[in-house]
Amino acid sequence: MLELDDIDRALMQALCVDATQSAGALGRAFNLSQPATWRRIKRLRDAGVFGPRRVDLNLEKLGVGVTVFLGIKLATKGRVSLEDFERAVSAIPEVQTVQHVLGVYDYRLRVVAQDLPDFERVLRRRVMTLPGVGNIEANVLLSEERRAGPI
Repeated sequence: MLELDDIDRALMQALCVDATQSAGALGRAFNLSQPATWRRIKRLRDAGVFGPRRVDLNLEKLGVGVTVFLGIKLATKGRVSLEDFERAVSAIPEVQTVQHVLGVYDYRLRVVAQDLPDFERVLRRRVMTLPGVGNIEANVLLSEERRAGPI
């Protein structure tokens, strides 16, 4: 496990808020030189602390008006392989995340759609026809607060 000090944690927090900040700007914020800040960030990156870089899309601007979380319980776990289900559900473009979970449901999906009728189409024609799907529970996202990160 990588040993982190308070400055490392502060740098990670700041980068979670805005990953485009330069080492110079971060250094000024934390009273470090640009090279010292860059070396800390490089050490964290080389240690695998940072995952792949991504763009955070504004779904509303792209015509996505509804996000729904689905809890899916497979009908018979022994008759359908988890890999077959995961492969099939991952091929649905509206499914943003597939999480294999422990609890009442076997999987948790984040599904986006233009509106509720569009979501119903995705649910009926794509999700409910997946191999092994049993019970489904849907929760519509009303609002979301994004947190900067775990640190």
